[in-house]
Amino acid sequence: MSDNKIIVPLIRFACVLTFLVIVIGAYTRLSNSGLGCPDWPGCYGKLIVPDKVENVNEAYLGRPLEHTKAWIEMVHRYVASSLGLLILIIAFMSWRKSTLSRIRLFASTLLLLVIFQGMLGMWTVTLLLKPIIVLSHLLGGLTILSLLYWMALEQQPRQNNVINSGNRKLLPSVIVGVFILVIQISLGGWTSTNYAALACTDFPTCQDTWWPDMNFKEGFILWRGLGIDYEGGVLDGSARTAIHMTHRLGALITSLIIITIAIRAIKSGMKNIKITGCAILTLLIVQVSLGIANIKLYLPLSVAVAHNGVAALLLLSLVTLLHQCLPVKKQ
Repeated sequence: MSDNKIIVPLIRFACVLTFLVIVIGAYTRLSNSGLGCPDWPGCYGKLIVPDKVENVNEAYLGRPLEHTKAWIEMVHRYVASSLGLLILIIAFMSWRKSTLSRIRLFASTLLLLVIFQGMLGMWTVTLLLKPIIVLSHLLGGLTILSLLYWMALEQQPRQNNVINSGNRKLLPSVIVGVFILVIQISLGGWTSTNYAALACTDFPTCQDTWWPDMNFKEGFILWRGLGIDYEGGVLDGSARTAIHMTHRLGALITSLIIITIAIRAIKSGMKNIKITGCAILTLLIVQVSLGIANIKLYLPLSVAVAHNGVAALLLLSLVTLLHQCLPVKKQ
């Protein structure tokens, strides 16, 4: 069996595994298990969660062992480590054969990203859930997922979509849509890492008004120094409200842009682009519904995790449309 026949299924499996890592990471964060193991890479000095721990005050920041949270955190680390190993194998295989030169650059970039992602995972723990680090960790995971998915798309035969002038006109809009969605996902991550999701518990108003008291300056300070424990959040109510409302307004703007892109895709002359447009519109409706449900139902864990997962799928659907709108390279 040639390397091509082996590496393509590995790339596809890596996509699925990366999505799983993102979902488990969201579950870890939203279940407040991010510091279930206060050290790294082990858990209370062990590679497997120990039955009991002595002397936690000096060695482990005074955090008593909570088995459930510790296991959630370690499962996330185990799956993420497996993904890192898989990407290393893909990169190694791409370096071996000149026939795989098209994916060698992607694989090498992914390997560097996954190393940096591991460092972000370490800093997430050692810097006590600093929001900018946790957010960077989330965005790093989505970047790895998008690159792997793009590699998988590159291995598929595709039609020359750009023959249709309408598709050429759609391309700039799709690029803008991807950019805006990444900003909105970042706002969602900032909302989550600053524990601002329930700053407003009513919808469409917030705290029974359309424009509550908000402190934007305090809410969007990216770096607050070292040695601060961010578990549970450190911001006051007005700062959290500012973050929450910014995410809401961002959701409105993002939805309008993506709806426009999806409708234009559905009206295009290419069947595969129409299908992608329908998928984008469906995922957007689900995502907005989950966001509203998070507020109305007071952030149930299952809904909050699903909100993260669908955000990743929505990003991939736009990446699919972007790939479909690009010219086909001649072999």
